[in-house]
Amino acid sequence: MNRHVAVTDQELVKRYLSGDSISLERLISRHKNKVYAYILMVVKDRDLADDIFQDTFVKVIHTLRNGSYKEEGKFIQWVMRIAHNLTIDHFRKSKRLPVIENGNDDYDILETLRLTDPSIEEELISAQIHNDLRQLIELLPEEQKEVLKMRHYNEMSFKDIAEQTEVSINTALGRMRYALINLRKIIQEKELALTM
Repeated sequence: MNRHVAVTDQELVKRYLSGDSISLERLISRHKNKVYAYILMVVKDRDLADDIFQDTFVKVIHTLRNGSYKEEGKFIQWVMRIAHNLTIDHFRKSKRLPVIENGNDDYDILETLRLTDPSIEEELISAQIHNDLRQLIELLPEEQKEVLKMRHYNEMSFKDIAEQTEVSINTALGRMRYALINLRKIIQEKELALTM
C-alpha cells in the first residue's frame, strides 16, 4: 500500500534545486492562499495584489536559482517577508514625493523623513525606511558613520562632536558632508527610494 507522506518545505526546496520543477509548483500551491490573502489585506486591490503576488514568487524563484536562499527559518516566513517588502516598495513608489533639486551638496537625506500622524501603511514604510537607512549608514567609513550618528541620533552639536572626537569643527563638518554625499551615492547605486 502506497501511503502519501507529507514532504517538508525544506525537502521541496532541495528537490527543486536538484531540478525537480514539480516541487516548486507544490511549494507555491501549498502557500499561495496565505501569501495572497496577506497582500490583498494590505493593498485592498485585487489587480495590485495579483501583481505583487506574482512579483513575490518571481523573486522567490530568482533567489532560489541564484543560490542566494539561506535556510534561516521556515520557508513560508521567508516568502511572507518578500511579499511584505514588495508591498512596502509599492507604497513607497506610489507615495513618492517630488524631488526638489536645490543644487546644494549639503542636502541632507535624513531631513526627507517627514513627521506627521502616520497611517498604518506609512508606519510600515517609515519603519522600513529607518531600517534601510541604519543598514546604509553601517556601510560608511567609520569616521563618517560616527559623526552622522552623533549628529542625527544623539542630536549633538558639531562643537560637541568635534570635542568628543578630538578634531576641529571644520573636520567634523567635513566628515558629515562626506557621509551625506556617500549615503546619496549608495542610495543611487542600490536604486532605493527612501521617501514616503
